[in-house]
Amino acid sequence: MPAPLLTAVLPPQVSPPEFALSELAPSRVPGVGIVAVPVLSAVGSDDEPAGPELGPGTDALLEDLDVDLLQALELAGATGKAGEVVPVPVAGLATANAELALVLLIGVGQGSTTELRKAGAALARRTSDQEAVATSVPAVADDEGLVAFVEGAVLGSFSFQLRSAGPKRRPVRRIVVAGVTPDDGVLERALVLAGAGWRSRTLCTVPSNIKNPPWLAAEAEQVAEAAGLDVRVWDEDRLERDGFGGILAVGRASAQPPRLVRLDYRPVRRPRKAPHVVLVGKGITFDSGGLSIKPGESMVNMKRDMTGAAVVLSVLAALRELDCPLRVTGLLCLAENAIDGDALRPGDVIRHYGGRTSEVNNTDAEGRLVMADGLAYAVDELEADVLVDVATLTGAVKIALGLHLGGLFCTDDVLADRLLASGTAAGEPLWRMPLSSEYADGLTSKVADAINAPGQAPAISAALFLQHFTGGLPWAHLDIASVGDALEDDHEWTAGPTGFGPRLLLRWLCGPDPLSL
Repeated sequence: MPAPLLTAVLPPQVSPPEFALSELAPSRVPGVGIVAVPVLSAVGSDDEPAGPELGPGTDALLEDLDVDLLQALELAGATGKAGEVVPVPVAGLATANAELALVLLIGVGQGSTTELRKAGAALARRTSDQEAVATSVPAVADDEGLVAFVEGAVLGSFSFQLRSAGPKRRPVRRIVVAGVTPDDGVLERALVLAGAGWRSRTLCTVPSNIKNPPWLAAEAEQVAEAAGLDVRVWDEDRLERDGFGGILAVGRASAQPPRLVRLDYRPVRRPRKAPHVVLVGKGITFDSGGLSIKPGESMVNMKRDMTGAAVVLSVLAALRELDCPLRVTGLLCLAENAIDGDALRPGDVIRHYGGRTSEVNNTDAEGRLVMADGLAYAVDELEADVLVDVATLTGAVKIALGLHLGGLFCTDDVLADRLLASGTAAGEPLWRMPLSSEYADGLTSKVADAINAPGQAPAISAALFLQHFTGGLPWAHLDIASVGDALEDDHEWTAGPTGFGPRLLLRWLCGPDPLSL
């Protein structure tokens, strides 16, 4: 008997912290029992190294407390490096706020956006299960520093659970940012960016007995309704009629049929004349490797092989709140790469949308097969100005870049520069990889237009395979397999699937001059 299309309902999950602004000093915010203030790592000389310095918000705190905070830093051996936390119990000592019981001295380094993001994550982890914390940590920087701090605090709070007794820990319920006066909308923008990361990470963490292609397509429909997006879903019959041979071939062995989801955002201003960006996301809801089966240990984290689709969905969900000036279409190419008597075989030849054929010599190189359909459809039907695809595509990019940089292949230097800068600003950094024609001959097939998995330069060859489906348009390929998982809690990253990518794409799409091509 086939499994039901929607095998389970996701139970309620914890929510990110709420945020509020206050003009008061953090120690004087009423009803708050924890205060967090910044500690900067002062720059000295080789002959006279400087110790850490207390930052904004500490003057009022020192007036209200008979406590030597510098001595506390010295006793702890603190340096003020970003993410360092020194707790100082002060119950019963505060004169202006009788409820104040704990001061957290939070290292912010020199106050860069990267350091503020780390500080926000450190504060969030140290205050989990608490009701509220008031902090002046973002006061060391400008509005972008506040955005980074909020991102770190939200994403450092992330958790996902399916325990019968509920979550082991919950995020701090409320964070009061004190002593800062950001421009209008800055806090709201920060929460949208952080929320996109939270949504993407949640979707990537949902187990595959819940998250199958129809389930993820249904999630996309709900997101579209809430975000004011147009949505269209191709089921297996419509995929067959319209010729999406790559998606069908990869998904045909699964009890859960494949889907293609199209989401359309149009800006309020110039909705018809705005430049058009198409984002294509790989959505393999579980990857067994197919008949070219993966070793067991390599399958463990394959519930997150739909990270590209999660990223695209999370970006589309946020565009209206950020007043993005571009037209954006998202394509989610959804399939489960499973095994049965009708599974895709090595040696099979499939016909993609638009007619190009691929000889399959490795069924575990399935992501490019579904992405090819999405890219070809975008070129043929959507009159795109720019194409960007996002995928946990190759293990080779992890070998090349390690676990902290995503791979970027791009046909346009200006587009590449925009994406690299956005990734750095977002804390989702990319490294540009060579889209070298040196390896193009490796794609040669005796019976089809190309084979899907040449043995040499796997990450580059995968990008070259996809390039044939981009119609010569300006195109960027984000291979984020290197950053798809975090091995342990590390600042704003939590152990498990990362959902890497939405913050960098939103900064690019909604930033100044994203399409100067």
